[in-house]
Amino acid sequence: MKPTIKPVQSKRDLKRFIAFPDALYKGCPYYAPALRTDETATFDRRKNAAFEFCDCECFLAENEDGKVVGRVAAIINRKANETWGKKEVRYGWIDFIDDRRVSEALVETVAEWGRERGMEEIAGPLGFTDFDPEGLLVEGFDRLSTMVCRYHYPYYKEHLEAIGLRKVIDWLEFRIKIPEVLPERLTRIAEIVRTKNNLHYKKVTHKAIKEEKLGHKFFHLINETYCVLYGFSKLSDRQIDQYVRTWLQVVDLEMVSFIENEAGELVAAGVTMPSMSKALQKSGGKLFPFGWFHILRSMYFKRDDTMDLLLVAVKPEYQNKGVNSMLFADLFTRVSRLGFKYAESNAELETNLKVQGMWDGFEYEQHKRRRVYGREL
Repeated sequence: MKPTIKPVQSKRDLKRFIAFPDALYKGCPYYAPALRTDETATFDRRKNAAFEFCDCECFLAENEDGKVVGRVAAIINRKANETWGKKEVRYGWIDFIDDRRVSEALVETVAEWGRERGMEEIAGPLGFTDFDPEGLLVEGFDRLSTMVCRYHYPYYKEHLEAIGLRKVIDWLEFRIKIPEVLPERLTRIAEIVRTKNNLHYKKVTHKAIKEEKLGHKFFHLINETYCVLYGFSKLSDRQIDQYVRTWLQVVDLEMVSFIENEAGELVAAGVTMPSMSKALQKSGGKLFPFGWFHILRSMYFKRDDTMDLLLVAVKPEYQNKGVNSMLFADLFTRVSRLGFKYAESNAELETNLKVQGMWDGFEYEQHKRRRVYGREL
């Protein structure tokens, strides 16, 4: 029977929207749930600064008994559309049971929502911005998902292709082995780069983040570095304030590396954190009553042997000067000292060969792939 599609209109509806994947993936060993508090804040117009330039409506798919069998968010990022010259509606947070009637109804609901607002293309999974989950998992179904890259069942790909959506672009994910001793070549190049370009490592402290606006400088560097990447829209000042509060105030600063030039300008930075995937599984995505214990334990006390490379950025004019060698020489020395054995990259565009080239010289594997599917409306 064709599902009933209804918009999310109440707090109860939003709770059902957020909770649905946890029921769908119950028992799946590769699924790491999102923190429900984070998901709630993402869809709170007062808390998420992306609503300044995004329109959004969430939908639930229900069966004849009123049980949720799917969900999706329809999003128009006006800033991204203006930047890239598109009239595109995004579908994000899409999950559904293995029933093509459900997946098709969800996608068509987003398509119609977009048409009504003058859109000419549909693409996803995408979020409000690049800081939200994006891309459908199409390879690596037997690997544990990370905090920022969601897991999807293999049938999702089959459904989207069957209803006429086609590949737009792929992201790749890598698992890198952190060497106990850095390759001599890497340390030598890092020192040459440091000396030749008059660079130095900046000590990152909470005081510097607050008083020197170091966190704001970091996200402005992200804007400058990522602006050429698919679908990216520059972070607003309010978004930057939001991410400084929610990210840089909680990460372990021993796992952060910032590089400045002689003028004190930030030219490269890397932010990492312990993998929280297993802690999220134990917590069920809930902070209370005991989820906070698993989260804090994984971040500071009993860490997994894997860390996540959240954000890495090198100022454009320094990207061909080997600064990434200097950055990773410092980062990998730090995390190796803390006991980490592996690093999980964030999703990297398949066309971004500069970023993928950073893993040359390390032992690594490309173990996951995720995809944006789209079509004209």
